[in-house]
Amino acid sequence: QVQLVESGGGLVQPGGSLRLSCAASGSIFSISAMGWYRQAPGKQRELVAVVTSGSSTNYADSVKGRFTISRDNTRNTVTLEMNSVKPEDTGVYYCNARLRLQTVTNFEYIYWGQGTQVTVSS
Repeated sequence: QVQLVESGGGLVQPGGSLRLSCAASGSIFSISAMGWYRQAPGKQRELVAVVTSGSSTNYADSVKGRFTISRDNTRNTVTLEMNSVKPEDTGVYYCNARLRLQTVTNFEYIYWGQGTQVTVSS
């Protein structure tokens, strides 16, 4: 019933900028948090940034000062502004949401988007 759709990935040169967006849709009752994870080839998925419904944020040390996460609670969207990107930022970026469904309001689910490729290379 719930779908998370990412957009904005692509090829970017080192030092450049990129904006990733994610929209959640479906029978959603509430969303407590939305965030971005990434997975490089041969490595496990890691947290990049997360924002709660109260607008508190948390960033991985590797992206602090370079990336900015924001959320529009009225539209169930989250955006990741990536600045001064580095080759090590390369990977598949996944949108994540912690939410409750309209049909099951006493349980919190974790949903993932399909992923969008980000490649930082000259």
